[in-house]
Amino acid sequence: SPSLWSLIFDKYTAFVLLQAFNTPTNHHIYTTQNKASIQQKTLKYNSRVSWMAIIPCGSTWVARWGVQPQFISRSSITSKLSTSSHCVSSKIRALASPSSTIFSRDSLQALFNTWPSKNPCSCRGARLIVRADSDYYAVLGVSKNANKSEIKSAYRKLARSYHPDVNKEPGAEQKFKEISNAYEVLSDDEKRSIYDRYGEAGLKGGGMDMGDFSNPFDLFESIFDGLGGMGGRGSQNRATNGEDQIYNLVLNFKEAVFGVEKEIEITRLESCGTCDGSGAKPGTRPSKCSTCGGQGQVVSSARTPLGVFQQVMTCSACGGTGEISTPCNTCGGDGRVRKSKRISLKVPAGVDSASRLRVRSEGNAGRRGGSPGDLFVIIEVLPDPVLKRDDTNILYSCKVSYVDAILGTTMKVPTVDGMVDLKIPAGTQPGTTLVMAKKGVPYLNKSNMRGDQLVRVQVEIPKRLSSEERKLIEELANLNKAEAPNSRR
Repeated sequence: SPSLWSLIFDKYTAFVLLQAFNTPTNHHIYTTQNKASIQQKTLKYNSRVSWMAIIPCGSTWVARWGVQPQFISRSSITSKLSTSSHCVSSKIRALASPSSTIFSRDSLQALFNTWPSKNPCSCRGARLIVRADSDYYAVLGVSKNANKSEIKSAYRKLARSYHPDVNKEPGAEQKFKEISNAYEVLSDDEKRSIYDRYGEAGLKGGGMDMGDFSNPFDLFESIFDGLGGMGGRGSQNRATNGEDQIYNLVLNFKEAVFGVEKEIEITRLESCGTCDGSGAKPGTRPSKCSTCGGQGQVVSSARTPLGVFQQVMTCSACGGTGEISTPCNTCGGDGRVRKSKRISLKVPAGVDSASRLRVRSEGNAGRRGGSPGDLFVIIEVLPDPVLKRDDTNILYSCKVSYVDAILGTTMKVPTVDGMVDLKIPAGTQPGTTLVMAKKGVPYLNKSNMRGDQLVRVQVEIPKRLSSEERKLIEELANLNKAEAPNSRR
């Protein structure tokens, strides 16, 4: 019943937030009833079968309430929908569009409300499958009556445009794979016939799972015979970039202020020279992984009181490469070996503790043609026993006798440039801060600009006085008392 559907949907959405994916083929919404003829034109929800499923393709958690997905032909759906077919197909496209991020009850109800029957639960035993197929003809830009020559010509044109070695735009490689999948089906008479009758569901139901499609780069190479320097990408599409490396560098105070050039030794993974980074023993050839069928991913299932959960995981047998090979004796199949290297590092003026320097391509080597990672150097600055740092300013505390504070003086103070004369004005008060302009730290990446050195004056008051000092200070005090009445007149 509709209320039962609402209850199940609420339980499902309360448990997991289902994210949409970027291609229509990733959206499959199944509702399945009892074993009755799929030719009936109306629906009946069997109250004894209280389960449903929303199962996307891709790497996500999936809740499945005891249901086995079923497929029917698109022609059967079309005949049932009659005049509402355009409305339904429009809603399917909206539901499966890249901009759609969440399946909601409203979107599903809007889809179901287009069904021509006033009561979608009035008859017993039919099945409704709402599917969003990829239109392979539209992908290649050809009509459904196109011959093999036209299909091949369209594929060649699009494949050249979207090949990742030529088109560096985001999404180009995914588009290239979609084009290759479309050509793989439409260029094969048997697959095309099944697709025309049943869509993608027919290909899967007939044992022609999308995962069995040829590697799109191998397909491209077979069509173009490696023209234009874009062949041999079959292994590159499984390339993985190398990991970044971290190196901690300790500097003294002045090295951080003025910059320094250091030679450091790092240990990283470099491409194996024995197997040229392939990971395979020389003289052997890799074969398709039987565990994942060459896809590099497997589905892990677990049954819980809430249902069956599935997660797409990297295949442990092949490490996600989709290939099994006899491992290289030198690198053990990783394609990389650990080596030490000395590099010269230029540390700019003005760095501080926790500053991070990036040295591109000096991290671990990538696997199977992947780009190397980067080296990140983390700076740690040792404190100076006298000078303190506050961003680009240097802080220093200067002790001055009470006599010098009263009379004024000139004294030498330490700076990062060495000892420098500092004038203490007469009448300087305790806690006064004097500014030594441009004696601070250079601005990072702006070495022509510097901060200041801030000198805080600490006036020292003696705890003990000699008899002569006491006598002189008492005379000064009496003089101040004598001058006080005159100052008030």
